[in-house]
Amino acid sequence: MATKPVIPVQPVVRTTLSEEGYLTLARFKKYNPPTFSGLVSEGAHGFLEEFHHILRTMGIVEMSGVTFTTFQLKRAAYQWWQAYELGSLADVASLTWVQFSEMFPRKLVPQSLREAWRAEFEQLYQGTMSVS
Repeated sequence: MATKPVIPVQPVVRTTLSEEGYLTLARFKKYNPPTFSGLVSEGAHGFLEEFHHILRTMGIVEMSGVTFTTFQLKRAAYQWWQAYELGSLADVASLTWVQFSEMFPRKLVPQSLREAWRAEFEQLYQGTMSVS
């Protein structure tokens, strides 16, 4: 039985921040952004909303949004991001905020919880009008 050669995983090569990037990061940290570890109780949507608010206020949503947001990931959430970076064929640096914010809850919020939210949403009424 022939064995296949082991192909080493290429490390993720990241560019270092420029001096302006470090200054922007320091400004960003002054907003006291939250961290996210991937626990359901933390609320992925609230995390993203708070980040979007900070990033939009600073005017850096597309320029640094994904980088600064992933900088605040911890434990399981950070492990997910590392795995995504290693397994991604695309340039992670080109990931837009919209792409990231759509992918983030899909990967870090259990399907069962998303389904429960959907069912709850579909049962909403205002007066005699339903969502559907």
